[in-house]
Amino acid sequence: MTSNLGWHSRGYLPHCDATSVTQFITFRLKDSLPIDVIKKLKNESASDTSKYKSDVEKYLDKGYGKCYLRDHACASIVADALKFFHGERYKLIAWCIMPNHVHVLIEVNDSYNLPSIVQSWKSYSAKKINKVLGLSGAIWQRDYYDRFMRDTEHLHATLEYIEMNPVNAGLVANSYSWIHSSAYKHY
Repeated sequence: MTSNLGWHSRGYLPHCDATSVTQFITFRLKDSLPIDVIKKLKNESASDTSKYKSDVEKYLDKGYGKCYLRDHACASIVADALKFFHGERYKLIAWCIMPNHVHVLIEVNDSYNLPSIVQSWKSYSAKKINKVLGLSGAIWQRDYYDRFMRDTEHLHATLEYIEMNPVNAGLVANSYSWIHSSAYKHY
């Protein structure tokens, strides 16, 4: 349990860390978005932040990198990590595990902070995934993207985005068919 940091930066991404705030988090595998691609996308979008974010998501949805999360065992490890502290450290609202990245929508409970929650997901799952795949070393990119929900409309749009991501990426025909998602079998 640690204090919340409010608005802060750990390098190049700004973060908002507060209790009782609903947060959309995306974290990705280490090889899913190489530095040269990030630079290229930043140059192409110049000062248009929303275009940059959209371009990053499109790139991720193409499934670049080793896509360890295509493996059912690896995706299940991440799903278990996300669900483990639901109701204690956070309220898990929605989630989706894509082949090379993860989307999560949570509300952080008092006495916990977002960086420690994300770190626990990444640390636990990296150790387990390395063991399953017979690897060692970093699995996840160091940073993560987070965005707090401004209002109910933003929350609903984000929830739909998360659960429709596998459909929009062309992986399944409907959201409730994607096994590693909160939408699975919700019909």
